[in-house]
Amino acid sequence: MKRCRVILLVLPLLLLASWTSEAQLKKRIAVARFEDATESGYSGLGDGVADMLVTALVKTKKYVVLERKEMEKVMQEQQFSNSGMVTPETAAKLGKVLGVELLVIGSVSEFGTKESNVSGGVSVFGAGVTTKTARAAVDIRLINVMTGEIIAAEKGEGEESSTGLSVSYEDIDFSKTNTWDDTDIGKAAREAVDDCAKVIADNMEKVPWSGKILRVNPDGTVLMKPGSEGNVEIGMEFVVYRQGEDIVDPDTGLSMGSEETKVGRIKVKEDMLNGKACKAAVLEGTEFKVGDVVRTK
Repeated sequence: MKRCRVILLVLPLLLLASWTSEAQLKKRIAVARFEDATESGYSGLGDGVADMLVTALVKTKKYVVLERKEMEKVMQEQQFSNSGMVTPETAAKLGKVLGVELLVIGSVSEFGTKESNVSGGVSVFGAGVTTKTARAAVDIRLINVMTGEIIAAEKGEGEESSTGLSVSYEDIDFSKTNTWDDTDIGKAAREAVDDCAKVIADNMEKVPWSGKILRVNPDGTVLMKPGSEGNVEIGMEFVVYRQGEDIVDPDTGLSMGSEETKVGRIKVKEDMLNGKACKAAVLEGTEFKVGDVVRTK
């Protein structure tokens, strides 16, 4: 009877240890260039706000966030889009090429400052001593790359009011965030971006973690990504799957995902490439291929 009690006590602890280990794996996120839907004509506005969101996500230390320069490079190499904009229809395809689980697309829908003169008159983007209200709004959509599903579509908003000498934004290159981050509109934009970061955090549980086979070695081991950069640890075991053909909805033309076939199991034995990858021993299976998907047990 005592032995049964010990087993019953130990089993939940083992399950908890396994769950904790898997729960701390970092998922990979990419943020595409945002569209400027404000018609303000500001230089680099979509790039600047998207970069601000990337910075906010990196600061959480919860995710592996793809550098936007790296993303732009991949898009150019793949000749993905002449416009540089990512749509819901193309997001899943791009996300798979980038090797991320979540792709964020969006637009800046409000961005500007209304100024009230001390004398009572109203001017917009003028000069002089005024009471100013800066406002920014960012609309985002979160795309589950494996299924192509939009798992959330939300708006982040920010507002900052102050009294003092007005600032003209006409000559600012908004793609360089350090030139406007401390302005009133920069603070409003950061509030909107922080809202977006919270939306992402609230929805990440809907997106399963995954990795990818990078190479099949002659000695029978495999190279997979990520490594310690994504909190993958030596001794962790994973299941490897192969994706079939994309199943396309005949009505919408959109990908509905694909069927997966189990290929085998692997166990991590060595961290590599500064944590970007790791080497794993094969526990089960033989027909592994580059591009096979790695999932938790």
